[in-house]
Amino acid sequence: MSDDPFALDEAATPPSPSHAPPVAEPPWISGLNPEQRQAVEITDGPVLVLSGAGTGKTRVLITRLAYILGKRLAQPWQILAVTFTNRAAREMRERVGGLVGSMAESLWLGTFHALGVRILRKHGELVGLKSNFTILDSDDQLRLLKQVLEAEGVDHKKWPAQAVLGVIQRWKDKGLTPDRVTPSMAGDLAGGRAVDLYRSYQRRLITLNATDFGDLLLHCLTLFQGHTEVLQEYQDKFKYIMVDEYQDTNVAQYLWLRLLCQKHRNLCCVGDDDQSIYSWRGAEVGNILRFEKDFTDAKVVRLERNYRSTPTILAAASALIDHNEDRLGKTLVPAGHIDHDDAALVTVKGVWDGPEEARWVVEEIEALQTKGDSLSSMAILVRAGFQMLEFEERFITTGMPYRVVGGPRFYERLEIRDAIAYLRCITTPTDDLAFERMVNKPKRSIGDATVQKIHVYARSAGLSLMEAALRLTETDELRAQTRNALSTLISDMSRWRSLRDGLSPSDLAAQVLDESGYTEMWQRDTSPEAPGRLENLKEFVGGLEEWDTIGAFLEHVSLVMENDSKAGDEAVTVMTLHGAKGLEFDTVFLPGWEEEVFPHRRALDDGGGAAVEEERRLAYVGITRARKKVNISYAANRRVYNQWQASLPSRFIGELPEAQVEHTADSGLMGSMGGGGGSNEGFSDGWGGGSSWQGKQSRKAPVIDGDSWQVEARESSSEYTVGMRVFHQKFGYGIIQAIDDTRLEIAFEKAGGKKVIDSFVEPA
Repeated sequence: MSDDPFALDEAATPPSPSHAPPVAEPPWISGLNPEQRQAVEITDGPVLVLSGAGTGKTRVLITRLAYILGKRLAQPWQILAVTFTNRAAREMRERVGGLVGSMAESLWLGTFHALGVRILRKHGELVGLKSNFTILDSDDQLRLLKQVLEAEGVDHKKWPAQAVLGVIQRWKDKGLTPDRVTPSMAGDLAGGRAVDLYRSYQRRLITLNATDFGDLLLHCLTLFQGHTEVLQEYQDKFKYIMVDEYQDTNVAQYLWLRLLCQKHRNLCCVGDDDQSIYSWRGAEVGNILRFEKDFTDAKVVRLERNYRSTPTILAAASALIDHNEDRLGKTLVPAGHIDHDDAALVTVKGVWDGPEEARWVVEEIEALQTKGDSLSSMAILVRAGFQMLEFEERFITTGMPYRVVGGPRFYERLEIRDAIAYLRCITTPTDDLAFERMVNKPKRSIGDATVQKIHVYARSAGLSLMEAALRLTETDELRAQTRNALSTLISDMSRWRSLRDGLSPSDLAAQVLDESGYTEMWQRDTSPEAPGRLENLKEFVGGLEEWDTIGAFLEHVSLVMENDSKAGDEAVTVMTLHGAKGLEFDTVFLPGWEEEVFPHRRALDDGGGAAVEEERRLAYVGITRARKKVNISYAANRRVYNQWQASLPSRFIGELPEAQVEHTADSGLMGSMGGGGGSNEGFSDGWGGGSSWQGKQSRKAPVIDGDSWQVEARESSSEYTVGMRVFHQKFGYGIIQAIDDTRLEIAFEKAGGKKVIDSFVEPA
């Protein structure tokens, strides 16, 4: 019997042509829907498979690999399959192996970086590397660049190594070697010397026989472009190239693929432009958008049959993403076998503030659990990590099991542990563990050798580390710079301790983090994680408002840290929207849908239309994680940067189709919304309904009828007129351009055009 799953038994007597039975197909082929089958069977030329959420792209990729091998179109080693994670590569190899057996072992299957390493191990000497080169991790990269900065005489305080390294990595993501970076690209970074630093950094890497992760593709590009015989070897070798998550490729990855596929041109890219959400780490959605221009003979297959979500969820998601202009276009439809006639509408819930939002979400989870739903089937997906605190606190209060995926729990985050260490030292000067954690954060010229010396003296004299450090500052045991730094820190600790009775815990924490330089340390950090860490610190400071004393808060944290996190499978998942891509749950909660939270303030301030479109794609990803129910919520008031401010509902709420949405709002919320930021075109009106700003002739305001709240319409009684000059506490002075009931369109002198509620301005 042949091993070929598509072949007939050659030993059998062939039937007569007129009565020949059809060749049996493997079940993994016959089980595909028509579009999936088309994506598998088109094997000649470039193919773009636009695979919407839940449409079975992984199955298509694996089946396509098996189909090519089964049809003997290529040998296993002639197929290059690229994934974005090692986990995805392992899963794909295992599943392909289940279909075609040991042939899967010879596939060139892995991540871009892993495949780049494989090529460089063989040809690295052509770009100055020996085959046993080392790949530096992020800490080693930073340490090496600091050496370069010192050697070049660059002020590392003015131009931190982290900032310079971030720029160098972005250049590498774009496939730019030092000789291809123009002065205009470099700007005034490092006093206009950034390109020279990049060049010196690369020379040092070669001297060390080392690379960083960006080099793994950059060196391949240099190799292919400078040694055509090597490029031809791999062009001849790979008859078929397949790429998963093509929408997440950066420029260097794009160029690498373009070079390798030039001979056979059998490039199959699978991706979804509507789920491109990683521009902050170099992904270029333009790579997938211009595929048909790069390959004019490309065939495009759209996978639109969704096997995950209800028709209601799909309609809501499709209507939302349709507001993006830069997209190739597709509409998700439910697969025929899914019966969701009783599908619930998408809930949009308005609440008074963040804590009330957390209470509502947990109450809804408890209600679902009472009905028999598993906690593991539910997830809370937040736009930013700082939103997690209120939910975690509520879970702890109610005793509900939860897990934070993709990162530590809030109080376990590095920056929060550091902040808590400061507060522990203030409350308990003998807390040696806390002292050791914060003594050199931020850097104070107090290195490991100094800390070791403090330890030795503390043990011999029977003192706490802080007391030992104080005594050492009165001797000549330490360098003058170190003595001064320790003396200043201990003096600050004493002063902060004296302020405990006069300041609230929140105000004291804010003062400590600012005066210690800890906040500034993260403000100067240009790593992708730094903005999130700052947001977490602000949320931490704001959360202290709930406590009367620092001591009571620290006792609470101790109990939280002892809380059993090993809840098994039965736990609610809490994670960011970015981390949720590729996952699915029965019920999804999407909190914080307000302007400046989602879409995020950075997208509104810095990115323009493209950044807002990426935020909308992120909203689309969030909605399509749900199988059965989506719950969106927004708050009228949100604590931002430790200050309460009124919020407007996210523009994305107003873009959801009314037919698929059920709007509800707490009675105390009615009439309270206003004062958001950014362009508010197409917003929900904020009163629990879903109508937009345009065409609304009256607003709903609460009136008391007996013991219950009733909502009725009332006509506007606005005292404002077009052309009037007004003042807004957040946006400053401006001129009214248009009036729609109680909503004013104002051209502010500094903030630009905004739409606000009339109760949030006053005549100037």
